[in-house]
Amino acid sequence: MVFLIEVFIFLIAALAVVPILNRLGLSSVIGHLVAGIVIGPSGFAMIDNAEDILHFAEIGVVLLLFIIGLELQPRRLWVMRKAVFGMGTLQVLLTTVALTLALYLIGVGFAPALLLGFSLALSSTAFVLQLLAEKKQLNHAHGRAAFGVLLFQDIAVIPVIAYLSIAGCGGDHGAINPVAIGAVLGGLVLARFVLRPLLKIVAETGVHELFIAASLAIVTGAALGMYAAGLSMGLGAFIAGMLVADSEYRHQMETDVMPFKGLLLGLFFIAVGMSADLGLLLESPLLIIGLTLGLIVIKALVMYPIALWNGLDSTERLKTAVVLSQGGEFAFVLLTVALAGGLVSAHYTGIAVLVVTLSMASTPFLMMAIERFTAERDDERDFDAMADSTGGIIIAGFGRFGQIVGRVLNMQQIPFTALDSNPGQIEFVRSYGNDVYYGDATRLDLLQNAGVKDASALIIALNDVEDSIHIAEMIRETCPDVKLFARARNRQHEIKLREVGVHVIMRDTLLSSLAITQSLLESLGRDDAEDIIHAFKEHDEETLQRQAAVIHDENAFRQTTMDAADELKQLFADDQDTELPDDTQQI
Repeated sequence: MVFLIEVFIFLIAALAVVPILNRLGLSSVIGHLVAGIVIGPSGFAMIDNAEDILHFAEIGVVLLLFIIGLELQPRRLWVMRKAVFGMGTLQVLLTTVALTLALYLIGVGFAPALLLGFSLALSSTAFVLQLLAEKKQLNHAHGRAAFGVLLFQDIAVIPVIAYLSIAGCGGDHGAINPVAIGAVLGGLVLARFVLRPLLKIVAETGVHELFIAASLAIVTGAALGMYAAGLSMGLGAFIAGMLVADSEYRHQMETDVMPFKGLLLGLFFIAVGMSADLGLLLESPLLIIGLTLGLIVIKALVMYPIALWNGLDSTERLKTAVVLSQGGEFAFVLLTVALAGGLVSAHYTGIAVLVVTLSMASTPFLMMAIERFTAERDDERDFDAMADSTGGIIIAGFGRFGQIVGRVLNMQQIPFTALDSNPGQIEFVRSYGNDVYYGDATRLDLLQNAGVKDASALIIALNDVEDSIHIAEMIRETCPDVKLFARARNRQHEIKLREVGVHVIMRDTLLSSLAITQSLLESLGRDDAEDIIHAFKEHDEETLQRQAAVIHDENAFRQTTMDAADELKQLFADDQDTELPDDTQQI
């Protein structure tokens, strides 16, 4: 009964606090931390066994490490090698050295200073990725750089956790068991060859709940195996993730484990908030605030030149430095293990946990300040003046899509005016001799300055779905005679553009995927490849028109999609007198 009451308190605290802070523009991680503070000993003391809950909630970190292992395919690491092994290595080494030296100079012994320095050098993977995802910045230059650094940090922490366990710092783990280690290694080798066949057997049952159970069993089994050997449970989960990273079941396992990871990781952050000793902040506010600011400043100052070396522009360097300036969840894990082994004192651990918590809480505010500062700096640059235009073609958005259109027009000596709102993109495109103006194509006044009222055509080549729809609606209302051509990201985007009244729409990948499919069929000796592609395009267009009629009815839209798939199979079956596989899909 007590357990259920505590679970209820956790859920109510999260439901009460997290939405409020989300409305204020803060991450849910901050919400969980605040919820923990509210119900913990520093708040209303509704729950006082924070340490026990923290140990249980470490399962969330175990699941996080499993998902990280799933992401670490060798080919992906090779593609990201510069960000991961270049920036990541420099960030961890230089930040650890800087923090260790700073702590040593203020009187901390070398051994605990080194451990604290490494722990504090790590940023929060869960926190940063969620923050960037909420801001839709994961694909920005600073988002990719931050992800690479975080990936290396996640790799670097594994051997450190293992070392602390081997060194006897595992607390309840006890001494290293050579027999158990041998059994674990043998089990891992065996799993490398039998795991995929076992997953295939489970998947063939068609029972989704059974596959979820198998996924969780793999994680917990690997974690318990490492724990029995006296090593880290997280290390076992990480290795288990890597064992299935190249299998066809990786995405399904990630999808199945993700809700459990999210829930338990939220519990972990609540437990961290509960363990934060606000009494230390009240006793020594200047010390705690000074240490927090020192951590943020040191990490940012180290990261900024590393980002410069990696070729990021000034704005992206600043954002990368700030978004990685906080401490991370692995500091809690490492310090908990180190405290159990006597490597750091409870006093240092308490201060470090509080400093990390405060640094994490400060990151969203720092990011908001940096974005406002960089936006104001960009706003100081006036939009480019454009020569008066009485017609021609306007290209809104001059990224990869818009540039191809512009290059073809250039070849035919057809004049056009291109607008793009990214200053960095403008300079990059101009360095290759393209004529493009700095301007926000979503603003009607700038489009009017570019001569949209008399333009023969407007090409909407923006990457942002909402912005492209907004431009189309704006031009249809104010300049109905202008012919609109638009890029669509997917079927839903194309249907919305059709509703607005765009004349010509092309989905990003439709023609390229059909072209490569036709080449594939021709390589297989199919003389009717062109006819097959033509029939598919006609059917796809008919399906799109039917879907457009029911776009606002989810059930009808789904049924239309299923019916279209059956029709397409029957279409080709009638033509070829053969049955197609049941898993035929639409583009």
